[in-house]
Amino acid sequence: MSEVNLQALGERSNDGLHTSLKKAMNEYDTALKACGFGLFHIRLLCSSFVGMASGIVITNTAPYMLPIAECDLNMNLLQKGLLNAMPYAGMILISVIAGFLTDTFGRKIFLILGYGGLFLCTFISALSQSYLVLVSAKFFEGLLFAISFTSLLAMTSEFCHNGIRDRIMLLQSSFAAISQIIVALISWAILPNHWSSTFFNGTIVLNTWNYYLLIVSLFPISACIMYIFLPESPKYCITQNRYDEAREALLTIYKQNTRKPVDTYPFANIWKDKNKLAIDETPEAPKSFSHMLSVGFHNVKPMFHRPLGLYVVLFCTMNFFIMNMFNVIRLWFPQLSTIVEYYANADTQDLCVMLDSYTHDLKMQSLNVTANDICVPKVSGTETYVNSIILGSICIIPYIISGVLVNKVGKKNLFIVCGVLCVATTLGLRWVNTKIGIVALFSTITALGQIELSLNQFMVIDQFPTTTRSLALGLMMTIGRTGSLVGNIIFPVLLNIGCIVPFFTMAGTMTFVTLLSFVIPVKKK
Repeated sequence: MSEVNLQALGERSNDGLHTSLKKAMNEYDTALKACGFGLFHIRLLCSSFVGMASGIVITNTAPYMLPIAECDLNMNLLQKGLLNAMPYAGMILISVIAGFLTDTFGRKIFLILGYGGLFLCTFISALSQSYLVLVSAKFFEGLLFAISFTSLLAMTSEFCHNGIRDRIMLLQSSFAAISQIIVALISWAILPNHWSSTFFNGTIVLNTWNYYLLIVSLFPISACIMYIFLPESPKYCITQNRYDEAREALLTIYKQNTRKPVDTYPFANIWKDKNKLAIDETPEAPKSFSHMLSVGFHNVKPMFHRPLGLYVVLFCTMNFFIMNMFNVIRLWFPQLSTIVEYYANADTQDLCVMLDSYTHDLKMQSLNVTANDICVPKVSGTETYVNSIILGSICIIPYIISGVLVNKVGKKNLFIVCGVLCVATTLGLRWVNTKIGIVALFSTITALGQIELSLNQFMVIDQFPTTTRSLALGLMMTIGRTGSLVGNIIFPVLLNIGCIVPFFTMAGTMTFVTLLSFVIPVKKK
């Protein structure tokens, strides 16, 4: 077999080299099936679980902190929205670049650097003494997590053969729901306490929420360490002509999964002849940074032509509105649950009545504030944490159902069903008038939104080849995070207008997304 030249592969006219790479990928999938499922994949899933939990930490810790830290940081409703949104601003800035660099330089390096840097920023945010420092740290947390996230998705999918990939990716997506439960439990254990310490003659004051952030910073550093001990994606290595490294990764997977010696592996000598021919025909000098960057730009070309260009527009538009709805509901739930705790009474438990009463009281306080007024935070009670745990638990259930249905029903059909249910439950928030109903609807919307996000990502993985997959995911997540940023800033503004405005707006956008999903092409395996 002749050498696979990645730069030549970027030229659409070179059908021979494209066929050669496609054959190598088919060989890889067959060899990966022979490795089975075992210890290696468990290690991979454990690493991705801690990595996903790190992402939940940077977005979910702010909502739990809002009630307890609002007086320490002197936050109003709009500033709370900005704090919730700031990680997404960082994600937006770097997502596309991260996707491009991941496709060009590999997955592993960005997982290690991203989670290592995320730990440092989370540690800084834990020591923050002002709103400006905290919101700045949250921005860089989002930026560094975005560097890791596209690599995490690509890494997991590329270590799974076609027969198990959809189910493994769906299982990985459920880690976000499980992480929400864990973060809620940690928040419940820490935030109701009254801790306060001063250092350097009062220069640094650590309150309960500071210690809370210090503790959750253990997630990203753990993810960084775990990914150090995993190999680079063999699929990426194949696209770079690093066949020896790809073969060694397969041998590692086989040995760990089967506990058998490598000489029993039927593909122990895969691609050895390919390496020999490549060396004999065209001995290469080590690739420079500029050369790899040039190769990356060649790989990007198909993204701006049909059909991939149309797929990019379609999936990005859908992701914008899904993440807008999902992250507004998810991130504002602890704050809204706290409002329900304080405003619910025997006369009314109508959600819109309580939210309108809260925004009215805030307006009155801002008009009548005096210098002698003391800020008293409305600290979340047990009910809010229990509700958050219920929300996270319910979010796991659809993954179990979807894991069974995804291969039988298909990703597109499952997405359409989730979209219809999501519109119905979002509209239901306008008329819900019991605490149980409020929790049930918020939990259902979050669960359905999470499933839609996962299915959207899986369909992107299906439609885009290895050389542009991370870039496509990065572009999609950039637009989606823009939706999250816009949603979290606009939500408190719309809430001030009236309770029905934000919920009816989200129902309308999800109707649009569901209609768009009908034009998604079905990928044949």
